[in-house]
Amino acid sequence: MHLSSLLLGAIAATAVSAHPGHDIRAEHAERQAILDLVGRSDYGRCADKLKARGVEARAVARREELAKKMMKKRNLEARSIYARGTHQSNSTFTLQTPVADIFASTDFCFLSPEVTEGPYYVAGEYIREDITEDQAGVDLALDLQVYDVETCEPVPNVYLEIWHCNTTGVYSGVSAGGNGNGDASNLNATFLRGLQQTDADGIAQFETLFPGHYTGRTNHIHVMVHVDPTVFPNNTIQSNTASHVGQIYFDQDLITEVEAEPVYNTNTQPHTLNAEDMLFQQGSQVGDPVVNYVYLGSAVSEGLLGWIGFGINTTLARTVSAAATLYESGGVANPNAGGPGGGGPGGPPSGGFPSGFPTGGFPGGGGGFPTGVRPTASASSSSSAVAAPASSASVSAPACKAKVPPAKN
Repeated sequence: MHLSSLLLGAIAATAVSAHPGHDIRAEHAERQAILDLVGRSDYGRCADKLKARGVEARAVARREELAKKMMKKRNLEARSIYARGTHQSNSTFTLQTPVADIFASTDFCFLSPEVTEGPYYVAGEYIREDITEDQAGVDLALDLQVYDVETCEPVPNVYLEIWHCNTTGVYSGVSAGGNGNGDASNLNATFLRGLQQTDADGIAQFETLFPGHYTGRTNHIHVMVHVDPTVFPNNTIQSNTASHVGQIYFDQDLITEVEAEPVYNTNTQPHTLNAEDMLFQQGSQVGDPVVNYVYLGSAVSEGLLGWIGFGINTTLARTVSAAATLYESGGVANPNAGGPGGGGPGGPPSGGFPSGFPTGGFPGGGGGFPTGVRPTASASSSSSAVAAPASSASVSAPACKAKVPPAKN
């Protein structure tokens, strides 16, 4: 979906700097330059190829198993109705409906522009499936698939990393004025960050929460792919390069529903709609960055299962810049990151930063911060093995449909 030039102009004129040291307009311009080179590509051909090779059939079975696992974990009884509230289907299904009709993949047309990682990327996070820790919110199980845009083949054995803010718009791992209350202990926090290695079908799964929002941005999750990182014995990685940096999004109707839930509704920051987010609109120019989803129960509060596939260029390797690195002794801010620092140990452990540690500044310039309040959170759920150096419009992609409320028993 494309906004009119008038609306895009209005959005650009009112752009807000959402991160410390991060100007959304600067990132918008950078991404647009890449879009002009990439153009719109049709990756629907990949869907046919993956289906013929049995990848889609395995994906359907895998998503069904993940749904059952998450329902059992939350003591949700098997329901007589599945409500698929995805942006590409407003259907309601019974348990007699073939699972292929419920969990089938959409066309593999999504290719996010190669973008900046944002100023809240933290290197050296844990390889783990469950990144929730003690954070509160709506449970979200994610099934993500990576494929090669040149060959349409799944990409196995790469490390897929995700990170996002919590319900009140705060990122873990960074101590900065405006990121919550600037609590120095947040530098050691690891909630809502993690990596998983893709399997033979290019799949990585995560258990997390539906992301919150902060000033200037719609709800989103950051995604990064590391092709050949160094893996440490304590389940962390070191890598200062990435083959893909992108963001995934959600339907506006779903966002509105989640934002009315407890904890989310305590967030007092202005809420930016998808229609008002320039980066969302750019992502939609070259594909479909919106997550497909189903309800795990009778209401959104009982959790969601989401899935999306996206392509990467496996020959691409770009340097990424981290705001901080998680070490065995705790989090350490990057003194060369170019944004507000503070908190934390005040310097790297003996021996300095790992070789090749990125030292570039935050992209863009200017001010503006998330201003939510960070709920009390523990350090890592894996604290016994702390990381070694490792580092109101409903808008979606083209030809998308709004969801319908979940069916009731």
